[in-house]
Amino acid sequence: MSRRHKTCSVDGAADEMGPEDGADPKVFHDRRKWREKPPGPGRKSLQLCGQVRDGLRAIFACFSDEVLRELTVVSVDPAPHAGRLMVTVAVLSPADATDRNAATAHLVRATGLIRREIASGVHRRNTPEMVFRVI
Repeated sequence: MSRRHKTCSVDGAADEMGPEDGADPKVFHDRRKWREKPPGPGRKSLQLCGQVRDGLRAIFACFSDEVLRELTVVSVDPAPHAGRLMVTVAVLSPADATDRNAATAHLVRATGLIRREIASGVHRRNTPEMVFRVI
């Protein structure tokens, strides 16, 4: 003869019924609803951005091209994830529109070389794609 457990109702287990009684625990314990703001980039993404920033500063200092040598790295941010990085660079000389356009053109030509040098310095399986913004 098999034994069956008696089904008990929730009504007898609690003193009063609350708004969360009978709700799905997955929904009740959902961590996302307790956050006020969406999560930012993770620790590993920020670590990668720091490595790329340091590598770019060293690479720009060693270029024989005078336009690229005068660039300084302002920030490196994941955009929208660590597979693509937004690199913000600034021209050290008084920046007018022609200096920025020349720097952008030189960066486009040197993107492959820059990415290859970053790949040798950053310890990742895939080298992130870099998008440059000149300010």
